Amino acid sequence: MITLALSKGRIFDETLPLLQAAGIEVLDDPEQTRKLILATNRPEVRVVLVRATDVPTYVQYGGADLGITGLDTLIEHGNEGLYQPLDLRIAQCRVSVAVREGYDYAAAVRQGARLRVATKYVTIARDFFAAKGVHVDLIKLYGSMELAPLTGLADAIVDLVSTGNTLKANHLVEVERIMDISARLVVNQAALKLKREPLRHIIDAFGRALETTA
Repeated sequence: MITLALSKGRIFDETLPLLQAAGIEVLDDPEQTRKLILATNRPEVRVVLVRATDVPTYVQYGGADLGITGLDTLIEHGNEGLYQPLDLRIAQCRVSVAVREGYDYAAAVRQGARLRVATKYVTIARDFFAAKGVHVDLIKLYGSMELAPLTGLADAIVDLVSTGNTLKANHLVEVERIMDISARLVVNQAALKLKREPLRHIIDAFGRALETTA
């Protein structure tokens, strides 16, 4: 049995064409079922639905043989014990710094102010500001980051940005782009040895599908 870990939403939807290229069709719509383990047209392949942040953990510890997750999640997880054969170029977005309208971020950085930054991407934020020599106090949040500058909890946020519409709707502006993000295929290293042939078939099929859309 090959187990693929996916999260609901954008990554799941954008993974479907890649699965089809590998001859795999998921038989249930995750938005229409309460099942957490989804069958496919291939009896030896199943999909498990987990939180996006849990995908690397499931793959690392063998709860899944392979999974698809964002580069942001992998960086925060630490990448231990994971083989990353492909950048799937799906679920593309960016990690950016944003502040409320009217806040002079450039002046605060230039003057050496100690900034309060709210984020759930603590590792990415810490490394970014350390490289710039900017002193920050990081506040870890799990919910809507946009509230933090609006309520005075933080001077800035570090968060995923796709269209930027959510920032605009909440009177925030993007002031620095930290990195581009896309979803990556990750594989359990032990599974790659024990189930080499079926896993290699899926990896190669994904790779060929990416070549045709490049």
